[in-house]
Amino acid sequence: MKTFRPLYDCLSTCYPDSVLAPPDPATLPPKFVRLARRRPRSPFLAPSRSQRPPKQPRDGSMYFLQVLSALFGWVYTICWSASFYSQPLLSYRRKSTSGTTVDFPLINTFGFCAYLVSNAAFYWSPLIRSQYALRHGAGHEPTVAFNDIVFALHAVVVCAITTSQYLVPGAWGFERAPGTRPSRLILGVATGSTLAVAVIIFVVAGTDPAADARTSWAWLDVVYTVSYVKLFVTLIKYAPQLYYNARNQSTKGWSIWQILLDFAGGILSIAQQGIDSYLQGDWSGITGNPVKFALGNVSMLYDLCFMTQHYVLYRGNDGAPAKSGEREALLERGEGDRRLD
Repeated sequence: MKTFRPLYDCLSTCYPDSVLAPPDPATLPPKFVRLARRRPRSPFLAPSRSQRPPKQPRDGSMYFLQVLSALFGWVYTICWSASFYSQPLLSYRRKSTSGTTVDFPLINTFGFCAYLVSNAAFYWSPLIRSQYALRHGAGHEPTVAFNDIVFALHAVVVCAITTSQYLVPGAWGFERAPGTRPSRLILGVATGSTLAVAVIIFVVAGTDPAADARTSWAWLDVVYTVSYVKLFVTLIKYAPQLYYNARNQSTKGWSIWQILLDFAGGILSIAQQGIDSYLQGDWSGITGNPVKFALGNVSMLYDLCFMTQHYVLYRGNDGAPAKSGEREALLERGEGDRRLD
């Protein structure tokens, strides 16, 4: 009788006024018995696909994704951190910074200072985290992990050391090479970004402390502005070196390993943020922290350009010595019009 119980329950529900009795299997045709024993496919017996609740990850899947997110986080931290060493090590082996400009390490140091400040605020400040939850919903937290803090602090230190090879080459035993004077573009970006953050701080300081952080200016906006500084720096920091390589028709002196490691780190960074947002069931983890998401995308686009220069356009090309010497002489005499100013 258990075989026909689902069918009996269904008919009883659909026709409550009818008097139904459980059928006797011995009186039914064999074909009907086989059909009755099959898994019911009737919409009355099984909910439609649209009515079924969305699948939730099992506990094992959740744990696996959490471990994978943490693994991706630390691996991309290692990749990005290792990418900072290839250029200063190459310059130290060559005892020269020729073929590169100070613009990249200088503005990189400035950008990572901003990145460190914004990440530290998202990670440690109770005020910033509470204002973030107000704007994005209760229970939502910034997708900033401790490895992001470690990465940013390490980047500031290594970039500052790399910048010193250009600004004080004598301390490293280098001869002064062209490209050690910051361009007006980079100095303008640093100055303008600092002024923008100062303006937002002034606006927030003048806002009523009792105002609703969801609809009015709050200290969260200051942190967002600082993080946007890093994003803007990322948008332009590679441009001077790309131009420099194109003008010299060579990538000599520019380490390709920093590009390859940066590209791998960018992929893993985006993957980690996607996993974290999926686990939270809320993609505001990306929209709420657009800098981390954009950093991976923008950096990878630049990485593709550098890889194209190194492996396709200028493969095996050390540049024209005569023209290169003439250009370097012009730079040494301060002919700034030859640079991306």
